[in-house]
Amino acid sequence: MREGDIYLVEIPSSGGHEQAGQRPAIIVQVSSLERLPTVLIVPLTSKLRAADFPFTFIIEPDNLNNLNVVSVALVFQLRAIDKRRMKNKIGKIEQIKLELLKQRLKEIMGLK
Repeated sequence: MREGDIYLVEIPSSGGHEQAGQRPAIIVQVSSLERLPTVLIVPLTSKLRAADFPFTFIIEPDNLNNLNVVSVALVFQLRAIDKRRMKNKIGKIEQIKLELLKQRLKEIMGLK
């Protein structure tokens, strides 16, 4: 598992507004932390209206990410999940999208 990889994950339902269920997600944790039992992810959704929320961006399907549909990265839904919830690797986001994701993470956390 590497930063920028897209995995199919199973996110448990918490009964709130958080994303849940089986869906693609982008790994945002650096590889040097792979000894941890959890991994930081940004979930994706195919509901394009979600792009109206701040701290999101659209990812078009391509041969690198292997997504089936246009998806929205929900950076504001950043969370840690148990690695056992990771199903299989789908693909990887392109470098320019990874840089955009990192910028959104900095913005949402107030980092420079």
